[in-house]
Amino acid sequence: MIQCYDDFLKVLLNAGFSMGSGNADGIYSIIPFDWNETRPHETPVRWHTGNPKTDPWEWRMRVLDERDDIAYGKLFFKKSGYITKGWYPYFLAARRGDMSLDEAYEDGTISHFAKRVYDVVAQNGTLPLHGIKQIAGFGKEDKSGFDRAITELQMRMFLTMCGQRQKLSKKGEEYGWNSTVFCTTESFFDEGVFEMAKEVSKEEAFQKIKEQILLLNPDAQDKKISKFIFG
Repeated sequence: MIQCYDDFLKVLLNAGFSMGSGNADGIYSIIPFDWNETRPHETPVRWHTGNPKTDPWEWRMRVLDERDDIAYGKLFFKKSGYITKGWYPYFLAARRGDMSLDEAYEDGTISHFAKRVYDVVAQNGTLPLHGIKQIAGFGKEDKSGFDRAITELQMRMFLTMCGQRQKLSKKGEEYGWNSTVFCTTESFFDEGVFEMAKEVSKEEAFQKIKEQILLLNPDAQDKKISKFIFG
């Protein structure tokens, strides 16, 4: 029974991956949204309370702020999820192989908007969403295309979330809501993760992940499994 953030980490590190929003989507979520309803007196874990120890919503940023072995972002079904460092190479092998962003763009599998976003982040190291828009020159009329590009790059595992940051006024004072910060996956994980991905074929990666999914959820359907793995 998960009672707190530390319990969540133990389960995640053992599972290797999980949906992050609370919706299992036919695969697996450590803390489903109906957690409070099904276990009202068994655990203090509650969504959207703001308590960093017991609120799964807060754990997203804790993972990014406090650890270097868990990725979080829009990774599955264009929704949020977690992948541990040990499993990341298999998803890389399934979705990217050893293809670079430029190669994917030349191949026609990455959009122009996505390339604009990626190039700006790669050149600047880490950037919050509002910084990416500003530097890359995206206007209000580009909102839908920009949002799709951010999701596309996460699903293809070229960019990943790496924290959050508030906007700064001209006086250097923080204001407004926190803005998600992004970096390239190559700067998030060490080179060993990508070297391992190169040694695994797409078919081997698929089979490895599928076996783990079925351990976590024996009822997972093949169509859902494929979509989960390949994005």
